[in-house]
Amino acid sequence: MKKLINDPKNVVDESVAGFALAHADLVTLSTEPLFIARSDAPVSGKVGLVSGGGSGHEPLHAGFVGFGMLDAAVPGPVFTSPTPDPIIAATQAVDGGSGVLHIVKNYTGDVLNFETAADLAEAEGITVRTVIVDDDVAVKDSLYTAGRRGVAGTVLVEKIAGAAAERGDSLDEVATVAEKVVAQVRSMGVALTPSVVPHAGEPSFTLADDEIEIGIGIHGEPGRAKISLEPADQIVDRLLEPILEDLPFESGDDVLLFVNGMGGTPQIELYILYRRAAEVLAERGITVTRSLVGNYVTALEMQGASLTVLKLDDELTTLWDAPVQTAALRWGR
Repeated sequence: MKKLINDPKNVVDESVAGFALAHADLVTLSTEPLFIARSDAPVSGKVGLVSGGGSGHEPLHAGFVGFGMLDAAVPGPVFTSPTPDPIIAATQAVDGGSGVLHIVKNYTGDVLNFETAADLAEAEGITVRTVIVDDDVAVKDSLYTAGRRGVAGTVLVEKIAGAAAERGDSLDEVATVAEKVVAQVRSMGVALTPSVVPHAGEPSFTLADDEIEIGIGIHGEPGRAKISLEPADQIVDRLLEPILEDLPFESGDDVLLFVNGMGGTPQIELYILYRRAAEVLAERGITVTRSLVGNYVTALEMQGASLTVLKLDDELTTLWDAPVQTAALRWGR
């Protein structure tokens, strides 16, 4: 294992500290307990948005803290949920008097710890709503979940709900928009190589040189099947078919197509995947009106990618286009 780290026990603390220094115009850092908040939090009268989860998926979630997106992000240890204490602290820090929305990926630890934090916040008079993201069509249950996993679609939920909050929607209205995105977004991924968790020092799973894993989770948990490496177009077809069948997506739909890298995948390969996915969608009469390509929800240095398709309407398109200013996503300001 070769990694640019010091002590494996300090990886998250040191990384988050560096992130806060690099983006001091956007965020502030709390170390006891650990969370990142937007620099102007709390914003009076605005619904606060809090998300978080295990580290190792950067830029998710801290990279999406800022105007038009999250108000706070709570990083846990690598691939491990944060405890309720920093979640409640982040919730308190961003409460502007209009309530707080928790956006939670569907992993058992995340769900339980955010639920506990929400109960504690409610006891202190902060109104909290929770939206669970479960966009992965690969498996119903995994090592980490009861039900479908929350994966790259989380970015789209955070962006669109963040825009709704920024325009002044109420807590119930922001939650409804977030739930609408969850209902209309589907994802599936593939791994070419495993990742190495710093404190473990060895790959989280094994693949032969000519093997790939279809339907992998963002922690390296197993997917649908190990198969021999195929050309990129065939891999896209394998990922896209179950996505399109699941909702289902239909001719005449407008969609956002999101090709996400898992951390070790270069842009040149991601755009090859995007080309094929857009081609397949066009053949089915589905129009890609918005797109996102890049490493946004990663699994450390894993080589691989995921495809995400969101069915759009006028409201979701307007909210996606709304200005955003975060470390990892910014336009319109």
